Amino acid sequence: METQSIIKQLSKLGSELIKISSSEQKAYSEHIKKATFANPWFTIESVNNSLNALGHALHENNILKWLSNYTIAKTSSPKTIGLVLAGNIPLVGFHDLLCCLISGNNVLAKLSSKDQILYSIIKDILVKIDPSYEGRITFTEDTLKNIDAIIATGSDNSARYFEYYFNKYPNIIRKNRNSIGILSGNETNEDLENLGTDIFTYYGLGCRNVSFLWVPENYNFKLFFEAIEKFSTLTNHNKYTNNYEYQKAILLMNKISLFDNGFVLLKEDAALSSPIGVIHFQYYKSVEELENFAKVNKHKIQCVVSRTNWGFNTYGLGEAQQPELWDYADNVDTLEFLLNLK
Repeated sequence: METQSIIKQLSKLGSELIKISSSEQKAYSEHIKKATFANPWFTIESVNNSLNALGHALHENNILKWLSNYTIAKTSSPKTIGLVLAGNIPLVGFHDLLCCLISGNNVLAKLSSKDQILYSIIKDILVKIDPSYEGRITFTEDTLKNIDAIIATGSDNSARYFEYYFNKYPNIIRKNRNSIGILSGNETNEDLENLGTDIFTYYGLGCRNVSFLWVPENYNFKLFFEAIEKFSTLTNHNKYTNNYEYQKAILLMNKISLFDNGFVLLKEDAALSSPIGVIHFQYYKSVEELENFAKVNKHKIQCVVSRTNWGFNTYGLGEAQQPELWDYADNVDTLEFLLNLK
């Protein structure tokens, strides 16, 4: 299939996803409801947020900008790429699927049991746009076999299994990553509210959710808590509230110092990964301390958000959950990997 044709088709997919997310397209409303039943973390709001973000990312201009850095030749012998997709947030593995299609390859995907229905929507739309996608995209519950390469995403524990089982194939194996925020103390209320979006979108379950904060010495968290008050509605979600209350009980029983605003806990802790309902933080004294931290932990950090330019790559506050097509997970260029397969 010609690249220009694929670009047009994917752009049309994007338009359809935006319509679905805004309820302009009712055809898939029952599918979305079923997706929320299958995974209690997938609320209607979070599913629509994901569909809307993907829809805007697939604007034709974005796709053209993304692909301008690659040479994509038409292939007469497409390869079959195995995908092991995570299910922590809605359609979290869509970008891998997208890269396979753009590169002219076929997909054999093992979906997470927590996120199967939404991918069926993606395939259904694509097949309606071009019936050839029926044969190019296959979902399976079985062990992945007869593949030419593998892209697998999971935890640090599952990555060890993936590395052992799929070591004979060209592969990309992704492990746990977390995102961090850095505050200077000069942020506005709007800045801090945007940071709240980075923290709480998808209930903090994604690798692009901020789970760790660097703050200057003597930072006043009162301003932060005031700015994120709009997210107090998180307590309407039973699973989030259960996590928050459980973590609070554990910390209090162990007499660990914390800040608490009634729906999220701030704990001084150097670990990048924090439980749902908890944000870890550390105080910093110098820019050099931050730069060294970013360098040492670069293989554990998915993205950094800040209002301030610290001399290393950062996103603006509120941008963590809006990755561009050229923002690759773990900073590994998935499309280049697929284009260079022999």
